[in-house]
Amino acid sequence: MEKINQTNLLNETIIQLENRQTLEFYALKEQFKITYESVKPLNLIKSAFTEMTTSPNLKGNVVNNIVGMAAGYLTKKVLVGSTHNPFKKILGTLLQFVVTNVATKHSDTLKS
Repeated sequence: MEKINQTNLLNETIIQLENRQTLEFYALKEQFKITYESVKPLNLIKSAFTEMTTSPNLKGNVVNNIVGMAAGYLTKKVLVGSTHNPFKKILGTLLQFVVTNVATKHSDTLKS
């Protein structure tokens, strides 16, 4: 049997660990670049917008809210119009709020 030289074994282990350290350093550098790019404000906005537009649940909620707000606004404009009376303005705003909430909650019925 050959006698294993401990110095040679130690040197080989050191070389292997240095190579591993170099590879891990390059991988860490690449991950840092990717992370840095992803936290730029423009990229955060893009990813949030993409997530919003691809989520079917969120699309339905946005459409329901838009329908409700439009119904409330139109109701206020039709019933109150452009008045200078503060009482009518307050009443119109309350009416708009009520119609918007009802229309948002029951938008499926309104769509059909």
